[in-house]
Amino acid sequence: MEKKKNVTDLFIKHFDFWPHLSEPEKDLISAHTNIVRYTKGTQVHQGPLDCIGVLLIKSGQLRVYTMSEDGREVTLYRLFPDDVGILSASCALDAVTFDVYIDAEEDTEVLLTDAVAFRKLADTNVYVRCFGYEKAANRLSEMLWKMQQVLFLSADRRLAIFLLEESEKLGGDEIHMTHEQIARFMGTAREVVSRLVKYFNQEGWVKTARGCIRLTNREALRDLAG
Repeated sequence: MEKKKNVTDLFIKHFDFWPHLSEPEKDLISAHTNIVRYTKGTQVHQGPLDCIGVLLIKSGQLRVYTMSEDGREVTLYRLFPDDVGILSASCALDAVTFDVYIDAEEDTEVLLTDAVAFRKLADTNVYVRCFGYEKAANRLSEMLWKMQQVLFLSADRRLAIFLLEESEKLGGDEIHMTHEQIARFMGTAREVVSRLVKYFNQEGWVKTARGCIRLTNREALRDLAG
């Protein structure tokens, strides 16, 4: 009973359509929602091959990305605790056809509402349908900004933007990531990141250690980021 109450509390907090559901609809979504745990490195969603449902992140971190025909990954955004992942249920939203891949960046626990149940609710309840499309529109906006960066911004400017945004998320000056990880987030080659980090270090904008980059001149990075 306590477990069910905790799940319901999360629905009330994160699903603004919850007050507009009938009791049978609430029972449907509760019956088709399960706690799922993913270990670090697990592929959660396999692009066009999958449509697992709506993800509500309880703990951990998921990385959402797209992949080119030659296998190059471009990170679109990440999901953190209290975030809702809607594109893993894109088959439940007729106008959303963008396929994404999702990996667990850390050991992660989610509440997963299966796509069939969400589709059934979206078809019959306008509040659920609006929730789904609003979440999808917000994510697609983030993805458009990321693709604009990849297409139109130079690699050094993109790295400056990434370092500043990441430090703000972490609330500190140190970023503990390998050059390979940063390259995946930026959608570029590891060699490009390594060359730019070395340049930033020479300019005195960052200090580097194994697996760690510390921001030492935010103003210069902001000027470069524009």
